[in-house]
Amino acid sequence: MAWTSKQFILAFVMVITGSINTLSAKWADLIQSVNREGNKVAFNHPFFQADTMFMGEMLCMVTFYLQLALFRRSHGHTIEMAPYTDPPPSFPRLVFYLPAVCDMTATSLMYVGLTLTYASSFQMLRGAVIVFTGFLSVAFLGRHLRYFHWLGIVTVLAGLVVVGLSDFLSSSEDTSDINGIITGDLLIVMAQIISATQMVVEERLLTKYNVPPLLAVGWEGVFGFLTLTVFLVPMYFIPAGKFSGNQRGVLEDAVDAFIQLANSGVLVAAIVLNIVSIAFFNFAGVSMTKEISATTRMVLDSVRTLVIWLVSLALRWQEFQYLQPIGFAVLVVGMMLYNDVVIVPFLRRRGIVRDQQMNIEPVLEPTDEIDGNDNAGRSVDPY
Repeated sequence: MAWTSKQFILAFVMVITGSINTLSAKWADLIQSVNREGNKVAFNHPFFQADTMFMGEMLCMVTFYLQLALFRRSHGHTIEMAPYTDPPPSFPRLVFYLPAVCDMTATSLMYVGLTLTYASSFQMLRGAVIVFTGFLSVAFLGRHLRYFHWLGIVTVLAGLVVVGLSDFLSSSEDTSDINGIITGDLLIVMAQIISATQMVVEERLLTKYNVPPLLAVGWEGVFGFLTLTVFLVPMYFIPAGKFSGNQRGVLEDAVDAFIQLANSGVLVAAIVLNIVSIAFFNFAGVSMTKEISATTRMVLDSVRTLVIWLVSLALRWQEFQYLQPIGFAVLVVGMMLYNDVVIVPFLRRRGIVRDQQMNIEPVLEPTDEIDGNDNAGRSVDPY
């Protein structure tokens, strides 16, 4: 079936805003601005950036209620509404505090990792979430993984090894801080364990309470923003030694972050761009799952990773390393195997594989920086 103009626009918005999401965060890390000491230094405030990310998630709640208002205006209040726009039933908002804390922790770790490694590696390594979500879903949701799930997990693991090796070789070639790059990669992978926990918890909650995805993301944004904002206060006094990215040597200096923002309009633009792109990416992603399928969304997510890598090369944020496109290709193959799309269905049609394609809801559809839905349209990764 041919795509409509609306679907093409949604796909374009998803790929572009999803790419901007990661690129704007890395851009902010590279921008130099005068700090509180009067020195012009790079903007190294990962926890502050994670806090602004939740502002983008809160915009998803605004989007939900705008959609609902427009729907009511067009169709009235008395007709039966579609599930996507139906007002949510009464549910305890605080149930989303636990996934919000997971989101906050994972996002903070990923932003710290992003300050240390390449933007393209950041995006590729996030594919590790498939591995951990698969295992946790078997353990806590009673899922049964089929052979193509296990093949996908093994292939994704192989792709992650190749990406990590490419970073190791790249850092050796351009005399970068190899320890910092590898540490960044490990932090991003560690964050995927927490993200996987978040997804499993979200699936239980969203199934139980039937909350629309955009609204769920919005509530997680509210809880995450409030919690991390409170945490920024003790972080201002906690010494972090060599792990600190500010001149005071503390875990996070939010005051210095505001001073650097006040001294650089370009830096403000990068942060605002990140917030807005997060909101639009969530909206476009949810809409793509509703309009076409979560499988199509997975393909578009892979395109986004490719765009980030190409832009990073064009901006000279990293040097070309031949292993990275190989790692990217292996990761895409792993995701296709895991989600039973393209490869295994093709083998079935040719008679090479003789099992039936079962309508089993996959444990996870690939996601994004604030994105992701499974086949039921549930939010699984709002970063």
